[in-house]
Amino acid sequence: MNTPVTHSPASPILAPEPGEDVGDYVRQVGQEARRACVLLARAPSAAKNRCLLELAHLLRQARDELLRANAVDVARARAGGLDSAALDRLTLGEKGVEAMATGVEQVAALADPVGSIEQVRPLPSGIRVGRMRVPLGVIGIIYESRPNVTVDAAALCIKSGNATILRGGSEAIESNRALAAIIAEAMAAAGLPRTAVQLIGTTDRAAVGHLVSHPEYVDVIVPRGGRGLIERLMRESKVPMIKHLDGICHVYIDDDADLEQAVRIADNAKTQRYGTCNTMETLLVARSVAGTVLPRLGAIYTAKGVELRCCPESMAILASAGIAKLVAATDADWATEYLAPILAIRVVAGVDEAIDHINTYGSKHTDSIVTMHHAKGMRFLREVDSASVMINASTRLADGFEYGLGAEIGISNDKLHARGPVGLEGLTSLKYVVFGDGEVRR
Repeated sequence: MNTPVTHSPASPILAPEPGEDVGDYVRQVGQEARRACVLLARAPSAAKNRCLLELAHLLRQARDELLRANAVDVARARAGGLDSAALDRLTLGEKGVEAMATGVEQVAALADPVGSIEQVRPLPSGIRVGRMRVPLGVIGIIYESRPNVTVDAAALCIKSGNATILRGGSEAIESNRALAAIIAEAMAAAGLPRTAVQLIGTTDRAAVGHLVSHPEYVDVIVPRGGRGLIERLMRESKVPMIKHLDGICHVYIDDDADLEQAVRIADNAKTQRYGTCNTMETLLVARSVAGTVLPRLGAIYTAKGVELRCCPESMAILASAGIAKLVAATDADWATEYLAPILAIRVVAGVDEAIDHINTYGSKHTDSIVTMHHAKGMRFLREVDSASVMINASTRLADGFEYGLGAEIGISNDKLHARGPVGLEGLTSLKYVVFGDGEVRR
């Protein structure tokens, strides 16, 4: 069904017109994004930075309005039975608004990758060949619960010269609409096309299927959500994706670990926040130190209400230390992303068995070794096949903000194009550029 365009191209298309087909609505959003991406790709850095700084200012100015909109979403989601991890991701709070504004300012302070030329070298023919960074085009971002993604994604796409179409979850619709209006105001203030950032304003689930079905309008899809959403998009999308399916993250405490450091890292990696993809889900401990470190960690986890699912060896150690309410781990536990106060624990012989376990059961997201042994640490970095691999650090630090990217549009555990937290550079590609002086091929 093709209906005439009923929306003004001067501003973002906020919602379908009464009676309008959802497919036609999404197609119009895509058409406007395709037109806008050409304008944004050639926008000067100064204009993009001006937009971002205005956006940060407007976010702080509209804090109370944003919190009211978010409170409506949270109350509705709680009444609808949304689980605690998702409610945590949905809730903004004053600190959340400030974090969004700060993240936008950090993106503004980063170097603009668009148009930069690298690796220029002369060749025997006389030409000089280099590579230029260019935007990907139109990026569709499909996400659940987290209203901060609306701002983080918009900021990164603006700075990297990409138009974006945002499709947040229905549980965050009031928050996202309020944020999208502020983004549009900042775009207009900087003289940038307001349709370069658009929010799909309908909660109709069919909109997602239409969005991922139009490679003529959308160049890349970035899904941020639960396994069900990403599995659906893997089945249905006709557009390439930057994605990760699970965050099954590990901390391995080596027999050469500083145990004080190990306790601090293993505690933080699990309990600092439960519902995030970089939270530790499995703790591996070398046999030679398990009897010393596990009772200390077991007491910490038990005091914080973390359910412990243990291999036979770790269960025996923890039980003898007086830790109650232990659960026998199954094979399924090693391959589960809990996003909850649940932790799988396994005792291993050493670094070889730890690496083998991670590469067998992990999701190629983030894994950390705690060790003072340089050679074993470097082996872990080389041999663990994950997007982020760490020595003596909490997996919770695997984040675009913490990596100095200002913000992230998502985390990829794929191996093509972008891997790990995806910031500005991950939202560009390289094209070859050639500088000549009349050379021809002989």
